[in-house]
Amino acid sequence: MNVTAIIQARTGSTRLPGKVLADVCGRSMLARVCDRVARTTRVDTIVVATSVDPADREVVAECLRLGVECFCGSPQDVLDRYRRAAEAHRADPIVRITADCPLIDPEVVDAVVEAFLTQRPDYAANILCRTWPRGLDTEVLSADTLLRAWREAAAPYQRIHVTPYIYQHPERFHLLPVTRKTPACETPMGEEDLGDCRWTVDLPEDLQFVRAVYRRLDNRDTFGWRNVQELLAREPAIADLNRHVRQKELAQG
Repeated sequence: MNVTAIIQARTGSTRLPGKVLADVCGRSMLARVCDRVARTTRVDTIVVATSVDPADREVVAECLRLGVECFCGSPQDVLDRYRRAAEAHRADPIVRITADCPLIDPEVVDAVVEAFLTQRPDYAANILCRTWPRGLDTEVLSADTLLRAWREAAAPYQRIHVTPYIYQHPERFHLLPVTRKTPACETPMGEEDLGDCRWTVDLPEDLQFVRAVYRRLDNRDTFGWRNVQELLAREPAIADLNRHVRQKELAQG
């Protein structure tokens, strides 16, 4: 078994180009994500999956600087990129994380991985029934599940977003929703529904929000989602920075 976090990252965002290399209080967003995933206890290997597009050479260079494994694949068929990256690194299971989530919490990642390893579904995720903020998204799937999706998914958005074919076909895959009530960690996760909170980066306002959080929490990578929630309760103006932003639909790419 090789629990491998594959972090997808490329510079070609349509709404905020180059966001994965944007500065977040002295370190790139990609570095922040890698640093936080490295603090998990359940992930054995970290791989950044970028594209062969010349513009993404900057991502490769950043990975070299960080000492993180990097795989270059298709710019548009991200499902194929994941399959090839997983195959190259003998990843099983695969933990899917995106580089636009610089507040990703190691505790949450470990919770989803633990749920997967305990119950052995085809796919476990905290996005099936959202109780954590958007931006803590963690998906875990077996290598066989990834291969099945790669073979069967036909719609362009299913190839771009990697996992929709899986969770849109519960009759074909055993799905496991992981919520804040799932007994997958040693400490209780709490019951408050935070699914409407937005902690991911898609627009400049989101980047302002993340930078404000890092500044207030002393520019550390050791804080967790509870610290962020406590900060926002004390300083609600920070949450107002991107409260109006609406998540784009899957079909928008």
